[in-house]
Amino acid sequence: MAELKYAPDGRLLFTKEMKKEYTILCPMMLPIHFELIKNVLEIQGYKVELLKTAHDGIIRQGLKYVHNDTCYPALLVIGQLLDAIKSGKYDIHKIALIITQTGGGCRASNYIHLLRKALKRSGMEFIPVISLNLSGLEKNEGFSLTLPMIRQMIVSIIYGDLLMLLRNQVQPYELAAGTAENEVEHWVSLLTAQYRKGKGLSRREMRENMKSIVRAFAEIPVLRVPKVKVGVVGEIYVKFSPLGNSNLEGFLHSEDAEVVVPGLIDFIIFKTDNRLEDSKLYGGNPFKDMVVRALLNYFIQCEDMLIAALRDYPQFEPPAGYRHIKTLVKDYIGYGSKMGEGWLLTAEMLEMIETGTNNIVCTQPFGCLPNHIVGKGMFRKIKDTHPNANIVAIDYDPGATKVNQENRIKLMLATARDHLAEVQTAENTAAGHVTV
Repeated sequence: MAELKYAPDGRLLFTKEMKKEYTILCPMMLPIHFELIKNVLEIQGYKVELLKTAHDGIIRQGLKYVHNDTCYPALLVIGQLLDAIKSGKYDIHKIALIITQTGGGCRASNYIHLLRKALKRSGMEFIPVISLNLSGLEKNEGFSLTLPMIRQMIVSIIYGDLLMLLRNQVQPYELAAGTAENEVEHWVSLLTAQYRKGKGLSRREMRENMKSIVRAFAEIPVLRVPKVKVGVVGEIYVKFSPLGNSNLEGFLHSEDAEVVVPGLIDFIIFKTDNRLEDSKLYGGNPFKDMVVRALLNYFIQCEDMLIAALRDYPQFEPPAGYRHIKTLVKDYIGYGSKMGEGWLLTAEMLEMIETGTNNIVCTQPFGCLPNHIVGKGMFRKIKDTHPNANIVAIDYDPGATKVNQENRIKLMLATARDHLAEVQTAENTAAGHVTV
């Protein structure tokens, strides 16, 4: 057993010896992206397991160890990790936990402290917790983010966004069920194999890979018929995580809808851009601003490559791009609104409406006040300027039932289907094909 070492602040460290022996448990948020990132970590010699569990016991574990006034994502993330620890599947003396910290104003940066408190209460404070962050908040001698790792993770986010977008735009129309999902798995394996050889990371290789990925999905046999398109926005964890949103994407797919989910890269760009907005509002260090601006430009260039790869295929709808969606929101909310998803959440709704996705589910987790302000709080302003917007806020909290959530979404879908029928009737009439 690895010797336990502690930081000066009393924090249990993840040591070099632990890297050889321990399995790191990671909560799930974005299945495609996290699978790629897990593979990046494994290439670097870490043993990592993504937790894909989704059952009521996770909520009970979270409620047992996390105060019920804490935001719902914290309850789920901590509950999922504790549920895994207590499942009997792992040697609890040879596991570590990993969790992200943004270093921003959101309480997400404090999940790690709530997790350690929960471990202590359950008598398992000997399990180390690793902070995954780029802000220098916590360091461990056995875990460090090197520049090559960071680069692979950033590229994985871009590839993950592209694969998620293509899957969502092909899956509702595929002639053979499961074809799009199989294509995703194929590319995750192929990209991982490239990573192992140090490939797939240069801009030239990224362009080639993205063109090949789009071509592969374009070749999937489909039958494109009119379907309701539904956008999903909200707090980042509940928007993306099947556990957090009661498998919202799966439910919408079962209702014969095409799901539109914004990519993760815009959130990454948003968080980077916030540093520059802070400098404009409050002043800052010119050298740091120069570094941040270089990083921002790199992220935007990566997104531009993704958009360019999609433009060769008119059957696919590319994202608008960060620069454009930032202009969409300027008359709605200030750029200084950056807590949680900040103005980006409002901008994502406006982007969807601009591209014809008027039906939107806004996922509202309990305890996330900023999300309610920039989400549900902006509905009236958006509907004033876009009367056709069909937006519903769905609350996700320990007391919310899946049946109630789905019934509210079904009401939104009924309105969406009525509108789609009206549009089709009008188009048929205009074309001289009136159906009696």
